[in-house]
Amino acid sequence: MQLTKFTHSCVRVESQDVVIVIDPGNFSEVETAMQGADHVLITHTHPDHLDPERVPQQLRSQPDTQVWAPASVARDLRETLGEAAQDSKGQQRIHDVEPDSQLDLDGVPVQTFGGQHALIHPLIRTVENVGYLLEGKLFHPGDSFVVPHGISPTTVLVPLHAPWSKMSEVIDFLIAVGAPTAYQIHDALLSQNGFGIVEKQVKNFAGKYGTDYIHLEPGTTVQV
Repeated sequence: MQLTKFTHSCVRVESQDVVIVIDPGNFSEVETAMQGADHVLITHTHPDHLDPERVPQQLRSQPDTQVWAPASVARDLRETLGEAAQDSKGQQRIHDVEPDSQLDLDGVPVQTFGGQHALIHPLIRTVENVGYLLEGKLFHPGDSFVVPHGISPTTVLVPLHAPWSKMSEVIDFLIAVGAPTAYQIHDALLSQNGFGIVEKQVKNFAGKYGTDYIHLEPGTTVQV
């Protein structure tokens, strides 16, 4: 599997000639990430994970790209796209996804986990959030620290910084998942000074528990 990181939480995965894009949000290079994508996976509705303007526009230009998202997100996308919610064969291409299910994306197995976005504040209502595990190896949790149960990923994408988290939770998430390798996502709000402070501690503690934390610049491609 080949992983390319884009800004913030967007990644592009290529496996078995299948291109899968996760969370093309408004901080990300949506057009580049989604170009030629067979499938797009959305963890939740927030615009930094689903650009409300550029993603529909890109989907209209790519009539056979399939989209997988929590039910409320999928419903809104279908309404936005109208007739374009069907592919070139006239089949529905915006699919509802629930946690604890399994998908087959043209031969690429995907398992789903989670249910809700991490709590931001008790007075801010949470939204649906689904994490995706690709080929039993690569886990993207969206905006949550849900640990995939019953399986140990080899690579985890860790939300490094968010209004809903603190550094200790990031470290505890990495320890709990126990993946040999971790790359950062959800990092667009950090300055260079912020990266230096947060990543120093995350890398140090992750390493004590057997996880190699590696920083990826946007546009970097690695094998996972």
